[in-house]
Amino acid sequence: MEKPDKKNNNIVEKVWKIFTSVKLAAVLILTIAITSIAGTVIEQQTEPAKNVKLFVKIFGAKLAPSIYSASDAMGLMDMYHSGWFTGLLVLFCANLIICSIDRLPKISHLVKEKLLPMEEPSFKKFTIHKEYHLQGNIKNRAEDILKLLKSLGFKSEEHKSADGLQFYGQKWGISRYAVYIVHLSIVLILLGAVIGVKFGFNGYLSLPEGESSDVAYTRDGKTQPLGFTVRCDDFNVDFYNDTDMPKEYKSWLSIHENGKEILSQSIEVNRPLKYKGYAIYQASYGPVTDKNALIILRVTPSGGKTETMSMHVGDSFKIPGTNIEGKAKSFSPAIAFNKETKEPFTYSEMMNNPAVYLEFKKDGKDLYEGWVVKRYPKTWDMPDGNKIELVDYWGYQYTGLQVRNDPGVWIVYLGCLTMLLGLYGAFFLSHRKIWVLLKGTKNQTTVMVAATTNKNRLSFEGVIYRAFEMLTAQR
Repeated sequence: MEKPDKKNNNIVEKVWKIFTSVKLAAVLILTIAITSIAGTVIEQQTEPAKNVKLFVKIFGAKLAPSIYSASDAMGLMDMYHSGWFTGLLVLFCANLIICSIDRLPKISHLVKEKLLPMEEPSFKKFTIHKEYHLQGNIKNRAEDILKLLKSLGFKSEEHKSADGLQFYGQKWGISRYAVYIVHLSIVLILLGAVIGVKFGFNGYLSLPEGESSDVAYTRDGKTQPLGFTVRCDDFNVDFYNDTDMPKEYKSWLSIHENGKEILSQSIEVNRPLKYKGYAIYQASYGPVTDKNALIILRVTPSGGKTETMSMHVGDSFKIPGTNIEGKAKSFSPAIAFNKETKEPFTYSEMMNNPAVYLEFKKDGKDLYEGWVVKRYPKTWDMPDGNKIELVDYWGYQYTGLQVRNDPGVWIVYLGCLTMLLGLYGAFFLSHRKIWVLLKGTKNQTTVMVAATTNKNRLSFEGVIYRAFEMLTAQR
C-alpha cells in the first residue's frame, strides 16, 4: 500500500506535468482566440434585439432565438465579465508561470556557466570557425586581438597553454531570460485586464446642455457615484459641406466639487477628460425635444459692433443703435424647403441644419422677415445691411458620454512596456561566446577563431568575419 505522502507527490507531479505541457498552452491559446472572436462579433452588454438580428442573418429566423438563448446561458452576451472566461485566462497564466518555473533552472545554468578555454582540435568542430595568418609575433598581435574583442563587446579572459595564447569571452547571456520577460509581460497584461473588468466601471451618461450629474449608469440601470459632479457647459456638431454627415462633435465639460469648478475641458472622440481615475469619452449625442431651449444670436448692426444675444422662441430683441425690433417666431433643428412650393419643413429632430425664423419691425411697422440658417452665411445678411447669425439653440441637445474607470490600466501599461523589453531581448540579442587562439613564430602568428550563439548565427558570423578581415588587412 502506497503511503499518503507518496500519493500526494504523484498527484502534484501529474498536475505539474499537465501544466508544463505545450499542448495545453496551444489548446488554451486557441480557445481564448476563438472565444475572443465570438466576443467581438457578438456585441457585448447590448439590447437582446441587436444580437438576435445578428443571429438571424447568420443562422436564419428559425434557429436564431434558440441559439441566442444558448449563447446567453453560456455568458457570451457579457463574455468578458463571465467566470469561465476569467478561468481560461487564469489557466493560461498558470500554464505560462509553471512552464517558466520548470525550464528556468536549465536556462539559469547556461547563463551562469563559467566559460572555459578550449583545446586546439575543438576549434574546427564549431560552425563558426576561421583561421588567419598575420605578420608579427604573438605578443604584438595579442594586443590587437584584445582591442578587437573589446570593440565587439567581449570582456576577455586569457589562458596560456602548450597550444599557445588563448583569449575567450561571452556576452548577453542574460538575453536567454528574454522569453521569460515576455511571459511575465503577458501575465501582467492579463492581470491588469481582469482587474479592470472585475473592479473597474464602464458606464454611460446623457447630459443636456447646462445640466450636470454626479452619477453614471451601467447598461442595466445601476448607478455609480463619481465622487464629483460633471456638467455639460455646451455641445456642438460640425458637418461636412452640404451634407448631414458629422465631421466633428465636441462637448465642453466642467468638473465641480463642493460647489466649486475644479476643471474645464472640451472633449472629442478619442480625446477624453480624465479626473480621479475616471476617463470621460465623447460617445454620442441627440436632441432634447421637450425643452424650450435658448436661441443664441450674434447681431452686428450696419457699421456697428457685434453683440451676442440670447432669447427663447417668442421673445423680442432690438438691433443695437437702431429702433428696429426683432422677434424669434419659431425654430427648426433641421430645415429644408420643398423644391416645388418653396415651403419650409423640418426633416429631422437632430440639429442637422438649425434655423430660426425672425420677424423685424420699425416704429411698429413690418420691415422684413425670414429664416436665418446657421450653416448658410448668405441668410445672415439683412436687406438693410444688418447682420444676424444663428450661433446655437442652447439646451436643445444632449451629449452622450462614456464614463470609464479602469484600476488595472497601469498594470496593462507596465505589461506592454515589459513586453517591449522582452521582445527586444528575444529578437535582437543572443548569448554569444568566442575563443581566439594565437600560436606561431617570431615573425608570423596563426589566429584560430571559434564562436557560437544560441540564435542569429549568420549575423554574429558576419560580425566576426568582418572584424578579423579588417585586422588581417592591416598587416
